[in-house]
Amino acid sequence: MTKIRFPALDANAIVATRDTLHGYSRILGDWLKACRGRRKHWWHASLRPSLAGLTTGVVHADVRFELELDLRDGLLVGRVASGDELREPLVGQSSAALAAAVAEFLVAEGMPDGVAATVSESEKITPGYSAEMAAVMAEALAAVAAAFEALRAGIVEETSPIQLWPHHFDLSMLWLPGTKIPGQDPGDEEHSDKQMNFGFGFGDDGIPEPYFYITAYPLPETFPNLALPPGTQWKSEGFSGAVLAYRDLHAIADPEDYLLSLWNGLLAAGRDQMLPRC
Repeated sequence: MTKIRFPALDANAIVATRDTLHGYSRILGDWLKACRGRRKHWWHASLRPSLAGLTTGVVHADVRFELELDLRDGLLVGRVASGDELREPLVGQSSAALAAAVAEFLVAEGMPDGVAATVSESEKITPGYSAEMAAVMAEALAAVAAAFEALRAGIVEETSPIQLWPHHFDLSMLWLPGTKIPGQDPGDEEHSDKQMNFGFGFGDDGIPEPYFYITAYPLPETFPNLALPPGTQWKSEGFSGAVLAYRDLHAIADPEDYLLSLWNGLLAAGRDQMLPRC
């Protein structure tokens, strides 16, 4: 089996492209929230990795459509069932202009004006898109998604899709052991489902560089005291979870083995602490 290759990421060089892509992804997420029925844990509003970047997948609405951020060719591509396409270049585009182009395209294809009106312009992000940086980021997303697939293949309990969240621009996967938290409304899955979240982000206000995170809800008391492999640390400011800097993973001789070992070790601890005891 081919080893997963994790490209080098320059934390400073990707910032402008990261922030602009974050704004672009919110446009796609807004269309998903407007046109898809709700799924638990907001899975209806998340994006999926694609061969070229990120996609909504096929959306079955008044117009059947798909929106994709093609990071390989630097395009936002819109497709509808009739075969018509929108191809908007990403270089130099503000998120407001891109949102308007998508709305105009879908309304022209038959989407009701009322649906388009519910889709915001997200934040009016000014253009800072670099095709070179986006291509490297796409390669990193593909590598992380492949690692998630390898982790997911060994899990017998329920998992979420491997998904990118437009509101935070992080790629993640939930593990759901199928147990509920006593005292919580079982109809409110956000607060009643026990879960672990395995994720990756390109950096944010709390951690200004690309990083992996693993969290658990509710947090077992033993988790902050678990032995973690060198390079991974427990974080308690902002959120509680295990954190691994991407640059530290990239420096390891076998990053795939390290990452899967880390994830599976914490997953085993989660099974021990979060599944009911016989």
